[in-house]
Amino acid sequence: MKRSVKLLRFLTWSALASISSLCVIAASGFLYLSPSLPAVESLKDFHMQTPLRIYSRDKKLIAEFGEKRRQPIHFEDVPKDMTHAFMAAEDDRFYSHPGVDPIGLLRATVQLISSGHIQSGGSTITMQVAKNFFLSRERVFSRKFNEILLALQIDRELSKDEIFELYLNKIYLGNRAYGVEAAAQVYYEKSVNELSLAQIAMIAGLPKAPSRYNPINDPERAVQRRNWILSRMKELGYISNAQYEQASIQPVTARYHRIKIDVQAPYVAEMVRQEMVERFGDDAYTEGFKVYTTIDSQLQEAANTSVTDGLMAYNERHGYVGPISNLKEQGQTNEEQWQNTLNKMRSISILQPTVVLDVEDKQVSILLKNGQHNQIDWDNLKWAKKFLNVNAYGYAPKDAEEILQAGDLIWVRKMADGLYRLAQEPEAQSSLVSINPDNGAILALVGGFNFYDSMYNRATQAVRQAGSAFKPFIYASALAHGMTPATIINDAPIVFHDDGLEGAWRPNNDNMRFNGPMSLRAGLYRSRNLVSIRVLRQVGVISTLKYLTRFGFPEGSLTNNLSLALGNVSLTPIELAKGYAVLANGGYRIKPYFITKIESMGKVVFQANPEIVCHDCDTKIKRSDGDKPTEKALAETSSEAANKHTLPLSVDDASMPSPPVAPQVMDPRVNYLINDMLHDVIWYGTGRKARVLGRHDIGGKTGTTNDNKDAWFIGFNPDILTSVWVGMDNYSTLGKWEYGANAALPIWLEFMQTALKNMPEHKRPRPDGMITLKINPKTGKLARQTDKDAIFETFRKEFAPKSAGEESDASLIDHIEQPFAPKDLF
Repeated sequence: MKRSVKLLRFLTWSALASISSLCVIAASGFLYLSPSLPAVESLKDFHMQTPLRIYSRDKKLIAEFGEKRRQPIHFEDVPKDMTHAFMAAEDDRFYSHPGVDPIGLLRATVQLISSGHIQSGGSTITMQVAKNFFLSRERVFSRKFNEILLALQIDRELSKDEIFELYLNKIYLGNRAYGVEAAAQVYYEKSVNELSLAQIAMIAGLPKAPSRYNPINDPERAVQRRNWILSRMKELGYISNAQYEQASIQPVTARYHRIKIDVQAPYVAEMVRQEMVERFGDDAYTEGFKVYTTIDSQLQEAANTSVTDGLMAYNERHGYVGPISNLKEQGQTNEEQWQNTLNKMRSISILQPTVVLDVEDKQVSILLKNGQHNQIDWDNLKWAKKFLNVNAYGYAPKDAEEILQAGDLIWVRKMADGLYRLAQEPEAQSSLVSINPDNGAILALVGGFNFYDSMYNRATQAVRQAGSAFKPFIYASALAHGMTPATIINDAPIVFHDDGLEGAWRPNNDNMRFNGPMSLRAGLYRSRNLVSIRVLRQVGVISTLKYLTRFGFPEGSLTNNLSLALGNVSLTPIELAKGYAVLANGGYRIKPYFITKIESMGKVVFQANPEIVCHDCDTKIKRSDGDKPTEKALAETSSEAANKHTLPLSVDDASMPSPPVAPQVMDPRVNYLINDMLHDVIWYGTGRKARVLGRHDIGGKTGTTNDNKDAWFIGFNPDILTSVWVGMDNYSTLGKWEYGANAALPIWLEFMQTALKNMPEHKRPRPDGMITLKINPKTGKLARQTDKDAIFETFRKEFAPKSAGEESDASLIDHIEQPFAPKDLF
């Protein structure tokens, strides 16, 4: 008996000593480690490493950049089944323990001893938060002790729901997915609220080993883990037996889903990415920035389609180069081998790789990349005349055998009617940029046929000659210097001699024909080169260049000689569009822009405040000091102007400054006249194809450069302006029959049919100080009663003809050709 008592006392004192020792060790460890522990307070404002996301102005996703796919979600938005699944898998006593769970640690130990592995981890959710946010992956005792101390501290300072939210957004779940929302998108292309119970349990099984239990890498092992979690959920009363039975027999539906892009605008995305890196450095990819652009998703899709269709049409006009290769000739003789070849190839934009299975009289059978069989009928084959060179093609084929043979590896594209059409990758390239001329917002932009083959953005980087598309600026200068739309200019040959040249310069019209004297208006809408040269020569190169500086063209882009009249200028499509915006908006210089707002963690860090057009400002602003408006008047008028225009995505910020007013750089009357002349390009001139739109508020100009290397069409109404360019990256010719009217205008037209749909006609009112008179079109003078071909023409009052015996009073202009001065040309 005494021995038993002594033994009991010994054991009791030993236990107390052990406990005391452990307490001392724990206290010592705490005192030693606690000073180095990070502040838990930082978790309340912790920024998750979240990728850069770029949106259209109507909040559709354009692109995402960043190493980690993460989309933070608030705890209240997480379904109960999701939280229950993670508790069942990781920490079922989460809401009852103080951050560390002795029972859970004991259970993990028992599982390890009994089965050789741990199914439910000993670390609590709070401990995992401490580890994931603050600690390294080093497997040492001090790190584990720090983890426990931090978990206790986190549990004291944060609510359970806050801790759970941090956990669900931070954990790595495989395939670059961080957080449950990203995992739902990666594996199932759904939001967490759309997942089934089986899918939720599958995701909840990933934190333990994202690769080992991954449903894509190892479906069988992933199902075992999923079903164990479901059984735990049933044991804990989270789900019923019926729910368990149904969920546990569900097949694996997970597969890798790339980021779901709503709007295809890769060139715009790259512009934004570069801008963000310039502003924020590498933080641009990790700080969760949301960038809202000026891009209109509907117009962007229309731009993509228009450019693609235009380049495909160019291809078909020049004939079929032939198949990529013939697989039979490479020793591949059966469909299985052909399918393997297709699987290794990728699509190029709208073009899909295909193999010809069989050739019949008027159709071919094809094998698609997805393994399905289909056909190409004769209507989608017969265009394929043999390509000889850029200026020639062979005879029209009579049957399919003249075009293709079995085993040919070819490109096809799927048409709107669901049929497949023979196609080929275009050598020509194109760009399209569409802007709001009243504030410079870029509404749509395409920089080439396929961004993923060539990131070269031809809309913003390709410096090309503008050709005849530049002529409106020459004519605007002439009007500003006193000419009128009725001024008569001779469309006749002219020769320039200079000792410094190897030979004489003999400029010509594109059709090698001359029409004699014609009005300034006709010279523009008929795009006569000799008229443009004479106009520039009469106004003067230096005077014209001085006038053109107001349009915002880059310094050094304009030539200092008479070739300026033919568009010998070096501009990108967006720079030319910027100049045209002055013509379209009534005479105001604006700056194109593409970012409206940047957000980070719900806060606006940048808000665009572009200069906007204000037509009433000049009359409403009261001048207090010469030409300088008062600040109050300027603020009132700019605010009034802002209400008339579609501004960037709004932000609830009462302190947002009033938009600045764009500078007026043209006489409104000169602007009105050049617009009226550009309307005639559509109705009577080289832009006649655009008459199909049936509108009277559009104007524009075609452009073609020497040797047909560039084709342009820039057209607009007061609400939208669109510039289209077509050409070769290597500056070779498009072909002698390719002009702005048939290469670029159809692309513009297809796009504008969407852009102008449901948009009412908008014609600017005629400014004061103008007069319309009846004139003789052959002389530009006032018409006599006997003139049968008299027409009405509009003039600035001070330059209107005064009588039938005199031309318009343009004393500033010498209509007699002066002797040629070499310095004017070179």
